[in-house]
Amino acid sequence: MPRRPWTLAEIEAMVAAGIIDEHERFELIGGEVVPMSPKGARHEVVKIELNEHFQRLGLTDLRIVQETTLRLDEKSFIEPDFVVFSRSVAVEDLRGHHVLLAIEVADSSLHYDLGRKIGIYAAWGIAEVWVIDAETLVTHVFRKLGTEGYGHRFATKPDDTVAGALVPQVHVSLAALGLKPL
Repeated sequence: MPRRPWTLAEIEAMVAAGIIDEHERFELIGGEVVPMSPKGARHEVVKIELNEHFQRLGLTDLRIVQETTLRLDEKSFIEPDFVVFSRSVAVEDLRGHHVLLAIEVADSSLHYDLGRKIGIYAAWGIAEVWVIDAETLVTHVFRKLGTEGYGHRFATKPDDTVAGALVPQVHVSLAALGLKPL
Protein backbone atom coordinates (compact mmCIF):
# COMPACT_ATOMS: atom_id res chain seq x y z
CA MET A 1 0.00 0.00 0.00
CA PRO A 2 1.24 3.51 -0.69
CA ARG A 3 2.47 5.44 2.31
CA ARG A 4 1.77 9.07 3.05
CA PRO A 5 4.63 11.03 4.59
CA TRP A 6 3.79 13.68 7.17
CA THR A 7 5.29 17.15 7.02
CA LEU A 8 6.68 19.11 9.92
CA ALA A 9 3.88 21.67 9.45
CA GLU A 10 1.23 18.92 9.69
CA ILE A 11 2.79 17.47 12.84
CA GLU A 12 2.98 20.94 14.44
CA ALA A 13 -0.69 21.54 13.52
CA MET A 14 -1.69 18.22 15.13
CA VAL A 15 0.17 19.16 18.31
CA ALA A 16 -1.50 22.60 18.33
CA ALA A 17 -4.92 20.96 17.86
CA GLY A 18 -4.29 18.49 20.69
CA ILE A 19 -4.34 15.42 18.41
CA ILE A 20 -0.75 14.67 19.42
CA ASP A 21 0.25 15.44 23.00
CA GLU A 22 3.03 18.04 23.12
CA HIS A 23 5.03 15.79 25.46
CA GLU A 24 4.78 12.68 23.25
CA ARG A 25 8.25 11.41 22.36
CA PHE A 26 8.89 10.82 18.67
CA GLU A 27 10.99 12.02 15.79
CA LEU A 28 9.95 12.63 12.19
CA ILE A 29 12.27 10.92 9.72
CA GLY A 30 11.47 11.41 6.05
CA GLY A 31 7.83 11.95 6.92
CA GLU A 32 7.62 8.82 9.09
CA VAL A 33 6.72 9.21 12.76
CA VAL A 34 9.30 7.22 14.72
CA PRO A 35 8.37 6.64 18.38
CA MET A 36 11.19 7.12 20.85
CA SER A 37 11.89 4.89 23.81
CA PRO A 38 10.91 6.19 27.23
CA LYS A 39 13.82 7.72 29.10
CA GLY A 40 15.12 5.61 31.94
CA ALA A 41 16.42 6.95 35.24
CA ARG A 42 20.03 6.22 34.24
CA HIS A 43 19.61 8.24 31.03
CA GLU A 44 18.39 11.19 33.07
CA VAL A 45 21.21 10.95 35.63
CA VAL A 46 23.88 11.03 32.90
CA LYS A 47 22.11 13.84 31.05
CA ILE A 48 21.78 15.95 34.21
CA GLU A 49 25.48 15.55 35.05
CA LEU A 50 26.46 16.45 31.49
CA ASN A 51 24.19 19.50 31.45
CA GLU A 52 25.64 20.81 34.72
CA HIS A 53 29.17 20.23 33.44
CA PHE A 54 28.49 21.98 30.13
CA GLN A 55 26.98 24.98 31.92
CA ARG A 56 30.13 25.27 34.08
CA LEU A 57 32.30 25.51 30.94
CA GLY A 58 31.20 29.15 30.64
CA LEU A 59 31.28 29.24 26.86
CA THR A 60 30.59 32.67 25.41
CA ASP A 61 30.72 31.92 21.68
CA LEU A 62 28.80 28.63 21.68
CA ARG A 63 25.42 27.36 22.80
CA ILE A 64 24.93 23.89 24.23
CA VAL A 65 21.19 23.29 24.11
CA GLN A 66 19.46 20.31 25.66
CA GLU A 67 16.68 18.39 23.89
CA THR A 68 15.86 20.94 21.23
CA THR A 69 13.93 20.00 18.12
CA LEU A 70 16.45 19.99 15.27
CA ARG A 71 14.51 20.66 12.08
CA LEU A 72 16.27 19.03 9.15
CA ASP A 73 13.76 19.75 6.38
CA GLU A 74 9.98 19.91 5.90
CA LYS A 75 9.65 16.16 6.56
CA SER A 76 12.28 15.49 9.22
CA PHE A 77 13.18 16.51 12.74
CA ILE A 78 15.17 14.82 15.49
CA GLU A 79 15.70 15.60 19.16
CA PRO A 80 19.30 15.08 20.24
CA ASP A 81 20.05 15.20 23.96
CA PHE A 82 22.49 18.08 23.30
CA VAL A 83 23.47 20.18 20.30
CA VAL A 84 26.43 22.54 20.16
CA PHE A 85 26.32 25.46 17.74
CA SER A 86 27.49 29.05 17.38
CA ARG A 87 25.69 31.74 19.41
CA SER A 88 25.31 33.65 16.15
CA VAL A 89 22.63 31.13 15.06
CA ALA A 90 19.14 31.69 16.48
CA VAL A 91 17.56 28.52 17.87
CA GLU A 92 14.58 28.89 15.53
CA ASP A 93 16.98 28.99 12.55
CA LEU A 94 19.02 25.97 13.69
CA ARG A 95 19.50 23.34 10.98
CA GLY A 96 21.80 20.35 10.61
CA HIS A 97 24.65 22.23 8.94
CA HIS A 98 24.85 24.61 11.93
CA VAL A 99 25.48 21.79 14.42
CA LEU A 100 29.13 21.49 15.39
CA LEU A 101 28.53 18.56 17.75
CA ALA A 102 25.46 16.47 18.60
CA ILE A 103 25.38 14.31 21.72
CA GLU A 104 23.05 11.41 22.38
CA VAL A 105 22.75 9.68 25.75
CA ALA A 106 21.47 6.17 25.08
CA ASP A 107 20.19 3.39 27.26
CA SER A 108 17.37 1.41 25.63
CA SER A 109 17.94 3.29 22.34
CA LEU A 110 21.65 2.44 22.00
CA HIS A 111 21.24 0.14 18.97
CA TYR A 112 19.08 2.73 17.15
CA ASP A 113 21.39 5.63 18.04
CA LEU A 114 24.49 3.77 16.83
CA GLY A 115 22.72 2.57 13.69
CA ARG A 116 19.93 4.37 11.89
CA LYS A 117 20.30 7.64 13.77
CA ILE A 118 24.02 7.95 12.94
CA GLY A 119 23.04 7.61 9.30
CA ILE A 120 20.51 10.41 9.72
CA TYR A 121 23.11 12.66 11.34
CA ALA A 122 25.55 11.96 8.52
CA ALA A 123 22.94 12.53 5.81
CA TRP A 124 22.15 15.97 7.22
CA GLY A 125 25.77 17.09 7.54
CA ILE A 126 26.25 17.04 11.30
CA ALA A 127 30.03 17.17 11.59
CA GLU A 128 30.46 15.17 14.79
CA VAL A 129 28.28 12.97 16.98
CA TRP A 130 28.90 11.41 20.39
CA VAL A 131 26.71 8.53 21.53
CA ILE A 132 27.16 7.90 25.25
CA ASP A 133 26.11 4.49 26.52
CA ALA A 134 24.37 5.40 29.79
CA GLU A 135 25.16 2.03 31.37
CA THR A 136 28.82 1.46 30.44
CA LEU A 137 29.68 5.16 30.05
CA VAL A 138 31.55 4.36 26.83
CA THR A 139 31.38 7.30 24.44
CA HIS A 140 31.18 6.38 20.75
CA VAL A 141 32.62 9.25 18.72
CA PHE A 142 31.83 9.78 15.02
CA ARG A 143 33.95 12.29 13.04
CA LYS A 144 35.32 13.14 9.59
CA LEU A 145 32.05 13.25 7.72
CA GLY A 146 32.40 12.24 4.08
CA THR A 147 30.32 10.93 1.22
CA GLU A 148 30.09 7.48 2.85
CA GLY A 149 29.25 8.68 6.37
CA TYR A 150 31.69 9.15 9.20
CA GLY A 151 35.25 8.19 8.28
CA HIS A 152 36.55 8.07 11.82
CA ARG A 153 34.82 6.21 14.63
CA PHE A 154 36.28 5.37 18.01
CA ALA A 155 35.18 4.73 21.57
CA THR A 156 36.43 6.29 24.79
CA LYS A 157 36.35 4.84 28.29
CA PRO A 158 34.63 6.67 31.17
CA ASP A 159 37.92 7.99 32.56
CA ASP A 160 39.09 9.33 29.18
CA THR A 161 38.51 12.96 28.30
CA VAL A 162 36.81 13.51 24.97
CA ALA A 163 36.76 16.93 23.28
CA GLY A 164 34.97 18.12 20.17
CA ALA A 165 37.05 18.20 17.00
CA LEU A 166 35.55 21.52 15.86
CA VAL A 167 34.81 22.72 19.40
CA PRO A 168 37.69 21.54 21.61
CA GLN A 169 36.43 23.80 24.39
CA VAL A 170 33.54 21.30 24.75
CA HIS A 171 35.12 18.41 26.63
CA VAL A 172 34.18 15.91 29.28
CA SER A 173 35.42 12.97 31.30
CA LEU A 174 32.40 11.06 32.56
CA ALA A 175 34.36 9.55 35.46
CA ALA A 176 35.44 13.04 36.55
CA LEU A 177 31.73 13.92 36.85
CA GLY A 178 31.41 11.19 39.48
CA LEU A 179 29.57 8.79 37.17
CA LYS A 180 30.37 5.09 37.39
CA PRO A 181 29.49 2.31 34.92
CA LEU A 182 26.66 0.01 36.00
